Amino acid sequence: MPPGSTGAAAPPRFMVAAPMTGQGKTTVATGLMAALRGRGLEVSGHKVGPDYIDPGYHALATGRAGRNLDPHLVGEDLVAPLLLHGARGVDVAVVEGVMGLHDGRLGTDGFASSAHVAALTRTPVVLVVDVARMSRSVGALVAGMAAYDPAVEVAGVILNRAGSDRNTAEIVRSLDLPVLGVVGRDEGLSSPSRHLGLVPAAERGGAVQAVERMAEHVARQVDLEAVLEVAASAPDLDARPWSPWVAPGTVGAHTRTAVDDRQPATGQTVVAAEEQPVVAVATGRAFSFRYAETEELLAAAGCRVVGFDPLEDTALPAGTRGLYLGGGFPESHADELSGNRPLLEQVREAVHAGLPTVAECAGMLYLSRTLDGEPMAGALDADARMSDRLTLRYPEAVARTDTLLTRAGERVTGHEFHRTRMTPGACGRTPAWEIDGVAEGFASPTLHASYLHVHWAGHPHLAERFAAAVHAATPVSPARAATPIASNAHVPSAAGTTAVPGEGPVADPLRHHGDREVGSGLIDLAVNVYAGPRPVWLDRALRESLEDVGAYPDAEPARTAIARRHGRRTGEVLPTAGAAEAFTLLARARAWRRPVVVHPQFTEPHAALEQAGHTVTTVLCRAEDGFAFDPGAVPEDADLVVVGNPTNPTGILHPAETLRRLCRAGRVVAVDEAFMDAVPGEPESLAGETLPGLVVLRSLTKHWSIPGLRAGYVAGDEAVVAELARAQTPWSLSTPAIAATVACTDARATAEAAERALTLEEQRAELESGLREAGVAFVPSRAPFVLVRAGAGGHRHLRERGVAVRRADTFPGLDASWIRVAVRPPETTRPLLAALADLPNTEETRCDVHA
Repeated sequence: MPPGSTGAAAPPRFMVAAPMTGQGKTTVATGLMAALRGRGLEVSGHKVGPDYIDPGYHALATGRAGRNLDPHLVGEDLVAPLLLHGARGVDVAVVEGVMGLHDGRLGTDGFASSAHVAALTRTPVVLVVDVARMSRSVGALVAGMAAYDPAVEVAGVILNRAGSDRNTAEIVRSLDLPVLGVVGRDEGLSSPSRHLGLVPAAERGGAVQAVERMAEHVARQVDLEAVLEVAASAPDLDARPWSPWVAPGTVGAHTRTAVDDRQPATGQTVVAAEEQPVVAVATGRAFSFRYAETEELLAAAGCRVVGFDPLEDTALPAGTRGLYLGGGFPESHADELSGNRPLLEQVREAVHAGLPTVAECAGMLYLSRTLDGEPMAGALDADARMSDRLTLRYPEAVARTDTLLTRAGERVTGHEFHRTRMTPGACGRTPAWEIDGVAEGFASPTLHASYLHVHWAGHPHLAERFAAAVHAATPVSPARAATPIASNAHVPSAAGTTAVPGEGPVADPLRHHGDREVGSGLIDLAVNVYAGPRPVWLDRALRESLEDVGAYPDAEPARTAIARRHGRRTGEVLPTAGAAEAFTLLARARAWRRPVVVHPQFTEPHAALEQAGHTVTTVLCRAEDGFAFDPGAVPEDADLVVVGNPTNPTGILHPAETLRRLCRAGRVVAVDEAFMDAVPGEPESLAGETLPGLVVLRSLTKHWSIPGLRAGYVAGDEAVVAELARAQTPWSLSTPAIAATVACTDARATAEAAERALTLEEQRAELESGLREAGVAFVPSRAPFVLVRAGAGGHRHLRERGVAVRRADTFPGLDASWIRVAVRPPETTRPLLAALADLPNTEETRCDVHA
């Protein structure tokens, strides 16, 4: 790199390209991404061109957002920075080409082709050639492709759909380049398609399994070490990673600027997430087309992006002040979209009332009066129908007048890809664009709707104007939360309040804890901390640790102790400042597409995910099923699943085999075992198992009576643990916490933990026996607490009699009739049982939950 360069070290990388379309690029590229990730590498996926579908499969394969690299959409200067941005922290970046290697925008001599992007990013090319109907001619074809453009390095070849060994050997002898793999025919890998190409991963049942099969198919027949050698040959780049915080044109009243996307600039005020205006972004099967950078730009402009599914959610997210409807296939789901009348009506009223709204292609169809005869939102005076004519173009568009996004005369580059036609009504309209002299779309000071897809990283002023309008807007009314729920049971809004008859509401249910319940004169049966004294050896370790607080803490002894405790390598464990820090690290580790939290359970992971800007899908375990967990209820496209075991507050211990069934390629499964050390023998624990994507979170604060210290850890998949370690703030663990972790994980502590677990089991048995005698319903527990059905006024009734228990209506899936009771010695439990004995005798409290 030349002196004074502003460049940055670039990751190892390679491009998967082909002589023409239809050669198997997507299968090979996606398979390579998943196979490399399966080896424990952090992989990023990138796609040349404007395509949205292939990046969806890349995301499943890598566990990271799929990214696009397109000089037409963003300009040549941004291609390398966007590659570096999408590849932050990875071990290898894989770029999938488009069409044939040298095929670009017509009439431009290959502009925006795979070769163009390879040259801009100095990325070596691995050429995929379908050899099903060829022999020695493959050598001539590859030689021509390799020599055609000196700026492009073709470093190796993968032969796809190879036939007999004899013909394959003939082909190999014809080549002057290394053969990195010979992939045989497998018709089972063909991807379903329809009128606009492949079916998106978000809509395809079994997409995860398809990617897993691609990975197995490719890993078995491609020399991954040789591919990594090609990637390692890629040079550094004279470029810096793109950042939404410093994108040209985005510095405005609501935007903070910074060196990169992790630190605010000095003197800038960072607005708390709950105070940021909400931009509702359409997601789900019908709306899966959008660039990741769009949401990143909005977040950098001070907005909180919240997803909603127009097929499932009956209202816009609470507090919506902006609406972004991206691309997708609404025509394939028109009847389902039309059937969701409450949401359509709210959208129509909100758009007419001036809600800042951007709608690209599918979004515009959704806002129309009808789509193939099915009623839509009716926010636009237009009707849409399928057409025999495919519109596919790479145009430059001009703004005719000032609108929500544009100013008169401004030009943008974009792409169109659709097979529908819009018929505007008779009333006049302001077009969004003029393309090739023809007016297109609909626009106003608060609306911008058109067929044109625009990559906002290349035109960041569009994001800035939209964000400014959002900041100035008022929330839609009614502002009803629309959290996706994979169950028919009622779930309180994560952002709302929960009321108990006769008691005040909880303003932030997800952050309500048992310590809020205790008070002067109350018997504490609310806090889940072991009631006995701390061991002498633990107090001694804590006192001795104070002698070392004059130096920065070193967490390695804790890491070593945890690894020894579970028979793991040190790279497979991470000490944390309690489970709370682990949840925060997990929430921040990736741009999760569909994180799932299984409820009812400890609410901290849900809160951490929301705080990190994610929209959480809730899967409910229901009382009528004994709060058993069905892994089949988890959406197939979930890339993160968090489940407690044993679960707080139900005390249910899920079978380990049930939780193992959650693991699959492209998914992280986080099992919260905060109370497992209180279960004698720790049955069903996964803390010592090694499964792809599986991590177990443990807390030491409850069992050892040190909640004020914050000590815990993560154990599991080394690649995931490494991600969490990278997200961890240096020295987040205090020296006393490290000392406590070492002390509480040695052999002496393990033996005493088992004794404490037996004591808790005996105390819980006495509590449950007392509940049976009192005729009060409860859920049989394996944890140091019991979920009790005390009735709607039970919580207040107990407080009036001097007993503090944990109200359970703040756990999603439970209502005010439930309370959680901590296991305590019998003498502490007796006042609770006496108070419960004179509860009103209602069907709600006497139901046979414990039978």
